[in-house]
Amino acid sequence: MRLSLKKLGPGFLFAGAAIGVSHLVQSTRAGADFGFGLLWALLLINLIKYPFFQFGPRYAAATGESLLEGYYKMSKGVLIAYFILTFATMFTIQTAVTIVTASIASSLFGGSSLVLWASIITGICIFILLIGRYKILDSLMKIIVLCLTVSTIIAVVLVLKPVVDINFSQIIPKDSVSIAFLIAFMGWMPAPLDISVWHSVWTVEKKKMDPTISIKQSRFDFNVGYITTTVLAIGFLSLGALVMYGSGESFSEKGSEFATQLINMYTYSLGDGARVIIGIAALTTMFSTTLTTLDASPRVMRSSLEIINGKKYSKGYLLWLLVLVTGTLSIFFFFISEMGLLIKIATILSFLTAPFYAIINFKLITGKNTPKEAHPSKFLKSYSIISIAILLAFSLWYLSTL
Repeated sequence: MRLSLKKLGPGFLFAGAAIGVSHLVQSTRAGADFGFGLLWALLLINLIKYPFFQFGPRYAAATGESLLEGYYKMSKGVLIAYFILTFATMFTIQTAVTIVTASIASSLFGGSSLVLWASIITGICIFILLIGRYKILDSLMKIIVLCLTVSTIIAVVLVLKPVVDINFSQIIPKDSVSIAFLIAFMGWMPAPLDISVWHSVWTVEKKKMDPTISIKQSRFDFNVGYITTTVLAIGFLSLGALVMYGSGESFSEKGSEFATQLINMYTYSLGDGARVIIGIAALTTMFSTTLTTLDASPRVMRSSLEIINGKKYSKGYLLWLLVLVTGTLSIFFFFISEMGLLIKIATILSFLTAPFYAIINFKLITGKNTPKEAHPSKFLKSYSIISIAILLAFSLWYLSTL
């Protein structure tokens, strides 16, 4: 076990990228609006997405290459489709995570201009990425995720004490607004499925540093990160349900007000002394998500173009970084007051594209380009096929309500 713990890395990067909007915003809002009524959806979507996230590090550990190379080996058209989908969603995703980060910073340190905070945060991220100091944050990721997990669990336990009657009745939304929220909630829970590509890239880098990492060790690393994200999601949903549900209050659509309400949930259960600590933990978590997405999208866009065109682009990463920043800040200036709408658009798009990633990840991991010893078991194959069917069914159900 000690040897395996030393090899942890990409799993916590996955957790750092996943524990963001889906947890701090969507899970708490689900609890505040529906109590524990959507717990079934949280658990179901984590179970459904599990194999397809796992196939990313599994493939990378077995072949030494990322899913991008695997997609190209399947078909050039598959990689082109991935490139187009990533380009179509990366701006709204980056804007959504930046808005939440800026909102928490504004709530903690003051200042009414979210545009200013977004610009400062984006500037800091660019500086870190350009000087190559992201490894500093990587080394702190385990501590950040651990601290937020422990504080969230403690907060839930303390809130539970005065609660006598907890209603665990499950709810299936019927109206179009509630169905749209459900799909948005599941879209980024625990993360968009395209993060499986990022995870495979991180695993390749980890394997370069330590070639002895096996498929089993890579799977253990992934499971630690995945279980952590699931536990935290349940914790945030519980806080929303126990503190906000039935109180007559609801979370604001405005970013700064939402961030204040979020931090106040912890203050309510842990006391005023916890405000700064929890606020900084939430800000650090969201900052790591913002930084990770700002780094990963340009990286995979550059790599995709290099693989498709068969040549290297020395300035490709910088070019795509500038494209992403320009697009993100442009959206930010025009839709600054619509945090809820932006998050809803980004999360629904992620859910509707989930079947695509599920199918190609499954075909790749069970195909000829993956070594036989890395192929999933018969149980996992059946599990994956059922999960794909459920993802498609939910997507069609949502589209039928529009």
